[in-house]
Order: sequence, then structure tokens, then C-alpha cells
Amino acid sequence: MPINPEAVGTVSDPQVSSWTSKDSLLYAIGVGAGQSPTDPRDLPFVTENSNGVKQRALPTQAVTLVDFTPAFVNIGSFNPAMLVHGEQKVVIHREVPAEGSVSSTCEVSAIWDKGKGAVVEATSRAVDVDTGEPVFDLVMSAFIRGEGGWGGDRGPSGTPNEIPDREADQVLSETTRPEQALLYRLSGDRNPLHSDPTFAALAGFDRPILHGLCTYGFAGRALLHALCDSDPSRLASIEGRFSSPVFPGESLHVDLWNEPDGALFRVRGDDGRVVFDSGRIVVRTA
Repeated sequence: MPINPEAVGTVSDPQVSSWTSKDSLLYAIGVGAGQSPTDPRDLPFVTENSNGVKQRALPTQAVTLVDFTPAFVNIGSFNPAMLVHGEQKVVIHREVPAEGSVSSTCEVSAIWDKGKGAVVEATSRAVDVDTGEPVFDLVMSAFIRGEGGWGGDRGPSGTPNEIPDREADQVLSETTRPEQALLYRLSGDRNPLHSDPTFAALAGFDRPILHGLCTYGFAGRALLHALCDSDPSRLASIEGRFSSPVFPGESLHVDLWNEPDGALFRVRGDDGRVVFDSGRIVVRTA
């Protein structure tokens, strides 16, 4: 059957997710941490036994700790090959620990008719399994080509978090490794688009592409260092829109414009194209 707009508001049963110290170390390396061994800012995220250093988790690791599949079960049938990740937001209520467990529910929070496709937004809320206290929320949207046209609400118009028409206040540059996607996939996303040259060719690429959420993690780590003094407890939220694929080995350039409570940002690839747009990070005061 086609996309079911009546699915908005449906909520999945709670699911428990657990992660270990090793999982946090692996995620951090997967988003570029530790490439400069002399940079002490990454040390808490890539080691668990350094003298005088407590292991911590990168805030964007939250995207790997919840499975959105239960929410998408309710929206009807569609061809998964027609789905692309549109936007991603992480809201941090308390610092994500280096190891722990959360219980989460996933809600279909919106379905919009874009004519040539449908946009499905899902929201996940994760709480500590022992205390019930909120840990983080995730909001993601997916564009599903060929599933629009039923005459439904088109959703919000305009560009959220519009980037200023002036030079960036700061540019942060990171370089991905040729094997970056092979590292990042070990945090859970085993889509062969990011590892199998044959599968990538079927999708129209001459080689596997980098996970969008890996680019998101690179940007989040760079902004954490630049705006939060590398303290993950200060990052309140980070969001934006995926706009172009990235190939492993490319450099990523994060343009940021300071705001009173954080910054607006975008990410560019080697050739200047924007690969992640309409970014916004909100920072807590120290």
C-alpha cells in the first residue's frame, strides 16, 4: 500500500539500547577523532585508560544508539531504495555517558506531501533505563521519492536556519580518511552503499560514499572543540540538512557564523559544494 498519512502520531513500543566503552571509542574514531595524536582535545573520546583523563562520549554518538525502524513500520510500504536522509537533529538533555543504556520510543511526528515524494519525520525520545530521566531526543526526516501526490499538507516552507550572506566568522577544516566509511560502518550502519563498489555503482556512484551521519559527526566534533571547549556537557543541540554526498578521503570545511547561544553553520566539500546545510548548534554556558 502507499504511504499512510494517518500514521502521524503513532508511537512504537519502548526499546532498550545499550552501548559499551568500546562502542564509544569506535564511534569517535569513526568520525575522525584521534587523527592528530598530539591534540589533547580528542583524548577523552579515543582512550579509556589515559592518566588523569576520564573517557567521555561525543554527543553526536546518540544517532547510533536508537533504531528508527519501528516508527517506519507504521507508514505503509515503499521502496527503501527511494529513501534518502533529509534532516537530522540531536537534542542533549544530559551528557551521553561513555557506556550505558537507554529506553526509547519512536513517534511518526509528521508526514508531508511534496508532490514528487513524501517527507516523513520521526522523533525518538531516549530516557535513562534506571531513573527515567531524559537523556536525548533525535528528530530525523526522510524524503521518499515517488510517494507523494495524495493532496496532503506540503509542510513548512522556506529555509530553516538561513545562512547569513557574508563571510563566515570562522572556518574549521577536517580531513576524512580513505577508509573512513569502513570505520564508521562498525558503529551500526552496514548499508553496502558505503562499502561495496558494485552496490555503489548501481546507485550511480563510481565508488562507495561516506555516511551522511559520519559527515554530521565530523561537523559536530569540530564544533564541540571550537564552541564548547571540547566539553560535551555544553552541547545542547545540533541540527541541519544533508545536501550532497561526500566521498571518503575528502576534506570537510565547516563555515560558522556566531550566534548569542551558539552558531549557524554549513559544511563544504573539497570542491566548495555544500554537503550539509542550514546547520545550527546551541551551546550551554560554561
